[in-house]
Amino acid sequence: MEGTAKVGKGGRKGGDRKKAVTKSAKAGLQFPVGRITRFLKKGRYAQRLGSGAPVYLAAVLEYLAAEVLELAGNAARDNKKSRIIPRHLLLAIRNDQELGKLLSGVTIASGGVLPNINSVLLPKKKDEAASTPKSPSKSTAAKSPKKK
Repeated sequence: MEGTAKVGKGGRKGGDRKKAVTKSAKAGLQFPVGRITRFLKKGRYAQRLGSGAPVYLAAVLEYLAAEVLELAGNAARDNKKSRIIPRHLLLAIRNDQELGKLLSGVTIASGGVLPNINSVLLPKKKDEAASTPKSPSKSTAAKSPKKK
């Protein structure tokens, strides 16, 4: 009996087990595919769930997160900051056309508003005021020549 191998769980022989590989690693993602699978099942969005759906959803969520973080990092760098704050997130999202449309109904706490001054409130430029005469009757070209 000394030569027989131990029988483990499921009828497999004992010994070296393979290292567990996560679904996220198989898909090459950072977002947790297993956790998204659990949430989709627990949420009862459908009776059945395909194996590719959580992988696809994790990939989409990871892409969106990476896009927002990249734009927010650029906004932080523009403001000479090394840390992303909610203001940088708001500036990144609202200045991007597609993300702004996707998150149009979202309020970001402590984000503020986009800097915007209505053109009516801006002071008039002096160049435009000097080039156009105030009344056409007083201009030199409209005067009649003097009689001698």
